[in-house]
Amino acid sequence: MVEDSKGNRNNRAANAVRAVLSQLVAVALVYLAWEYATHKISPLFFPSPERFWRAAIELIRSGELPRDIAASLGRILAGFVIGSGIAIPLGLLLGMSPLLRRVFGPYIGLLRFIPPITMIIFAIVWFGAGELSKIFLVAFGTVFTVAINVEAGVRFIPVNQLRAAASLGATRYQILRAVCLPSCVPFALTGMRIAMGMAFAVITAAELISAEAGLGYLLEISRSFMQTDRMFVSVVTLGLLGLLTDRTFRLLIARLGGEYVR
Repeated sequence: MVEDSKGNRNNRAANAVRAVLSQLVAVALVYLAWEYATHKISPLFFPSPERFWRAAIELIRSGELPRDIAASLGRILAGFVIGSGIAIPLGLLLGMSPLLRRVFGPYIGLLRFIPPITMIIFAIVWFGAGELSKIFLVAFGTVFTVAINVEAGVRFIPVNQLRAAASLGATRYQILRAVCLPSCVPFALTGMRIAMGMAFAVITAAELISAEAGLGYLLEISRSFMQTDRMFVSVVTLGLLGLLTDRTFRLLIARLGGEYVR
């Protein structure tokens, strides 16, 4: 038994080492390909890794990059929290009530197929070019994705489980709190993970059109002066922030509902 446990630990350690090595090899290959490409393409269009790092350090030292990161993340977080706060109770209601599902289901199905990016012009007309329009866009993109996942989580619960809770004298509130909510957690987190990816795309597009700070603004202002090294810094920063948030959601899903993770 002790030998089996020690063998499992050794296997996990070996797998972790192989994973780290494979990631390092992948990074090295990408870096070499990037370096090779800079010798084939004009640096005006494709900056070298050296120019990229120089631009990144300059943006950090000047405070521009931290300011733009904070602006974009602040808008994403505000819209995401508002959208999720609306979506979770909405999804629970739709999942538990066939009547509400019949009445409001078609409208939600219609609205969720409208890309949030297409709402940028409407958001500016309705709320102006300030922060509110950008927060609205993120919330709009979040609501329907999360609500549909939460609804699916409620409808995924076996009917016998709900009947058993009711037969034991549980009220609708107790069924909601003790049965529905725990079952919906992994579904809600999955929907929020998908919505977060959409939020990054939406906020970047909105900042490209109208903003005075943010990673999309940095990308647009760098394009105006043909500073491709700074453009690369903006895009890579967006990718790294997105990867970090996605990994965070994956850990939460694995921790709170690992049996649903694929």
